[in-house]
Amino acid sequence: MPPCVKVPARPEHAAAAGPTGRPRGAIFIGAPTTSARPSRRSWLGALFEDAFRPFYLGGAAFAALAIPLWIGMWRGEAPPTSLAPLFWHAHEMVYGFAGAIITGFLFTAARNWTGLPLPAGAVLGALFAVWAAARVGMALWYGPVIAAGDLVHLLIVAAVLARKFMRARSRASIPLLTVLSALVLSNAAFHASMLGLLEFSPLRAVEAGLLCVVLVELIVAGRVVPAFTASAVPGVAQFRARRLERLMVGAAAAAFAADILGVAPGARATLAIIAGAGIGAQLIGWSPVAALGRPMLWILHLSYAWISAGLLLLGLAAFDVVPRTAAIHALTVGSMGGLIIGMITRTALAHSGRPVIARRSEVSSFVLVQAAAGVRVAGALVPAIGPIAVMTAGAMWSAAFAIYFVTYLPILTRPRIGPGAAPAAG
Repeated sequence: MPPCVKVPARPEHAAAAGPTGRPRGAIFIGAPTTSARPSRRSWLGALFEDAFRPFYLGGAAFAALAIPLWIGMWRGEAPPTSLAPLFWHAHEMVYGFAGAIITGFLFTAARNWTGLPLPAGAVLGALFAVWAAARVGMALWYGPVIAAGDLVHLLIVAAVLARKFMRARSRASIPLLTVLSALVLSNAAFHASMLGLLEFSPLRAVEAGLLCVVLVELIVAGRVVPAFTASAVPGVAQFRARRLERLMVGAAAAAFAADILGVAPGARATLAIIAGAGIGAQLIGWSPVAALGRPMLWILHLSYAWISAGLLLLGLAAFDVVPRTAAIHALTVGSMGGLIIGMITRTALAHSGRPVIARRSEVSSFVLVQAAAGVRVAGALVPAIGPIAVMTAGAMWSAAFAIYFVTYLPILTRPRIGPGAAPAAG
């Protein structure tokens, strides 16, 4: 094993520059380029200046509203959606909520990665309208037209990113594009199943989509979390090996594929436990202790740890030692929700020209999401507290994203306040 090394406090990559002048394989999250487009004075113009603005706000608002609606249907106190409530809830958390954040994050990252323009203005507004219309349609009028509209959103996202990465000759983007393609296919499988065109479990299709989202988290967070830590804590000792990072993504992909395909329980459990343990060891190498006292860092480290926990629980669930829902909610509420709230605060501040510093509102959101994850997983593991755990976790989740929406609405509907990069503080 290579020795522990001191990681210099500088941007996360020093790879060879590509044709656009950007290092290959690097996602520049904390140091955005200055847009060549003129500043717009209206709030609407500012909102659609960059993809992260409408999709972060839309995703947060949807996350805050959708969970109380789901709990109301679960308790029989709210009218059901046009889809079976459980199918609606599962689908919308993965393809609606996470799909919005993936769009905003990757469009912004790809622009700064490749130096190429991404959709903005009216084109971006049209894409956001497709996403928003699909959310309303999935709840009220599900059918072939709505299914097609829902598929169009992620298809466009994958196609645009593929074109940009190909123009930039970015080989490092191939795994990410592969996972995005699998996410689109899993959504297509869900709709084909719901419309009677495919004999496949809709929930299995959504779970496949969730696992694709987790792989996106592994690919992106594996690049930026240790880099943010090294930048914010000069001289921190970290162990990083590119080969190990790729191996962990491959191990998780193998475990997820075995789970979706329903291979023998022993093989599923072995793959999941090996991947979970390896990802946990990888995280330890990033020196998570250095993140203590720095909310903008510890939210990312703790959320990444939920991926390890989710895989370990998935392995135990293969032998019916724990309920499968414990693993699913460790991956959804813990890792997906945690990494999303951590990244949409950090990137929104950095790309709007503000200091990347956690205020009381950010810390409240971070704590609420992590508490929701702990309570929801505990409720799955201890059925006696299940109902109260679902309602408590749902309330905390909704409050976290409502706080984000209220706090960031005035930030994301105003022009960037400065041309330079914001400092990546804790």
